Amino acid sequence: MWSVKGRIVTNAHVLAGDSMRVQLWNGRQFPARVVKKDARRDLAALEVDAEIIPFAAAGDSDALRTGELVIAVGNPLGFLGAVSTGVIHSTSGTNGLVPGNWIVSNVRLAPGNSGGPLANARGEIIGINTMIAAGLGLAVPSKIVSRFLAASVRPRAYLGVTVRTVPQPSTAQGLLVLEIASQSPAARASLLPGDILRAANDRRLNSPEDLEDALTAPAGGSLELEFRRGDSDRARRVVVHLASEPSRAA
Repeated sequence: MWSVKGRIVTNAHVLAGDSMRVQLWNGRQFPARVVKKDARRDLAALEVDAEIIPFAAAGDSDALRTGELVIAVGNPLGFLGAVSTGVIHSTSGTNGLVPGNWIVSNVRLAPGNSGGPLANARGEIIGINTMIAAGLGLAVPSKIVSRFLAASVRPRAYLGVTVRTVPQPSTAQGLLVLEIASQSPAARASLLPGDILRAANDRRLNSPEDLEDALTAPAGGSLELEFRRGDSDRARRVVVHLASEPSRAA
């Protein structure tokens, strides 16, 4: 449980439909309904109609440090309530292996851990366990979960780029453009692979999630991007006319 109001956070990929039943650790079951889902971030929020029940306190994923102890709880391979521990490897993602911002740890995960909590040593939930990559566990940071829960449900506009965060240290911090979809708004604006996106409408872009949040303008709207190209330190600007988001928008 994420809140006293009976809200439950899990991964979008574990859902079997828009309504289901939720079973608590003590065996009690409740009908649940999906109230919000974001396949891009692999997050879903469910609600149950129940009296006040215990819920976990959310922690600050931005306060995590490499080497910090973390604890995963889930039902891996059908073992109910299994607990595993590990340490943080990275709090900024996988350096391009899996796009996006992730908490990366050596916690031992298995099928059945998806959607379960990752906690710090104080028992605060600092992530939602989502997948395994190169033998390491990846979790959605609690900061992103909180933003997902607070955001209104509205479609994002389509830019047509695949990006990843420029590794530290870098004098040109931002989002490195890896691919540009053919005939996309980004292609029509003459953006190129290798460009580094620095800001959108004068707001800095430090993560792919920052760009996603910027793409809330309606289709037909525009977005001013600041970027750098090649070895030049000169900042360039371009106004991109956005389109409706297709099924595989990036």
